[in-house]
Amino acid sequence: MEFLLRPYELFVGLRYTRAKRRNHFISFISLVSMLGIALGITALITVMSVMNGFQKEVRARILGVTSHIQIEGLDRVLPDWQDVIGLAEKHRDVVGAAPYVNGQGLLSSGSYVRGAVVRGILPDQEDKVADIAKYIKAGRLNDLRPGDFNIVLGLELARLLRVSLGDRIVLITPQGQVTPAGLIPRVRQFTVVGIFSTGHYEYDSTLALMHLADAQKLYQLDDGVSGVRLKVSDIFLAPRVAREIAIELKGERYVSDWSQQNVNYFRAVQIEKRMMFIILTLIIAVAAFNLVSTLVMVVQDKHPDIAILRTLGASPASIMKIFMVQGAVVGVIGTLLGVAGGVLLALNIDTVVPFIERTFHFQILSKEVYLITELPSDLQLSDVWGVSGIALLLALFATLYPSWRASRVNPAEALRYE
Repeated sequence: MEFLLRPYELFVGLRYTRAKRRNHFISFISLVSMLGIALGITALITVMSVMNGFQKEVRARILGVTSHIQIEGLDRVLPDWQDVIGLAEKHRDVVGAAPYVNGQGLLSSGSYVRGAVVRGILPDQEDKVADIAKYIKAGRLNDLRPGDFNIVLGLELARLLRVSLGDRIVLITPQGQVTPAGLIPRVRQFTVVGIFSTGHYEYDSTLALMHLADAQKLYQLDDGVSGVRLKVSDIFLAPRVAREIAIELKGERYVSDWSQQNVNYFRAVQIEKRMMFIILTLIIAVAAFNLVSTLVMVVQDKHPDIAILRTLGASPASIMKIFMVQGAVVGVIGTLLGVAGGVLLALNIDTVVPFIERTFHFQILSKEVYLITELPSDLQLSDVWGVSGIALLLALFATLYPSWRASRVNPAEALRYE
């Protein structure tokens, strides 16, 4: 009665997946194929999650220091910045705006000299467009007061200059005075009143902050600024908002959003993510196509059974379905194991990676080479479904040829020597 409750193709197919004494070798190959599929899926889900996390983390840290949209004058000077801020704040998606001054210089402390990107800001308005205040590790951002010539340094920059809070450093800028002896750079002494750490090595090792008024004097901008930074309600709206604001602005302005400012980086990450997906999918494909050899041997071993089923009235399509069921079972179990392993590893990557680093005494992400020092993970359901679907399709595709061969078995030939 139980047999009548389900299709006999499914029943026979599932029965063939059970090992018998004389075909342990075939079962071993099936096990290897299953584990290969599981390992490939685990690796692919983990790598995709790490790359998603890497992109998300770096993007968050970049936008925590920079901004969603920047508006600059074509000559890098924006004299009417108050009007630009007033116009930008009228846009429904703009949630904050602040001016800034950008410049370059050499920071010197004793015998230590480092190049730096100098940014003049208004401390009370900076939190409208960036999260730099939450990255302050020592001192306060509000200690940047006009006329005091104070400075806030990135952690790595402070370490390279061997300075801490209260120390004095010298800033040398290329904007200088013309004398009979030639161009003399402008030199100004600053007091370190703060140190920040974003976890982004590029900013921590090169960025120095000062009050907007001090930067205007230092770079001889009078009341002008380098540009205006904007923050929008959703970072993915920034390209559209930038285009709309650019249309409304009068005069020649250069408007860019975060995706344009870091276009090479984000494009490289996307290309790398696609290539890793293709490469790791090949691992799943190799494991899935091991099913071909497994099922070919099973078909060869089951010739008498196939002949008996055919003589009992089974159609070639039914025989084909029986062996497709056997391959599909291996694919489904391998996929489930791989998904479970990949999800667990992706969710616990912050525990696994430090354990590996402590055990083998090496650092996976060096802060001097990579933008961040910790391996992040962002598990996305769409990746899990996509990888699982591809694995199942590859496993099913691998069963087609052996199953077709089984359906072509001639009962008379198969039973001749039995």
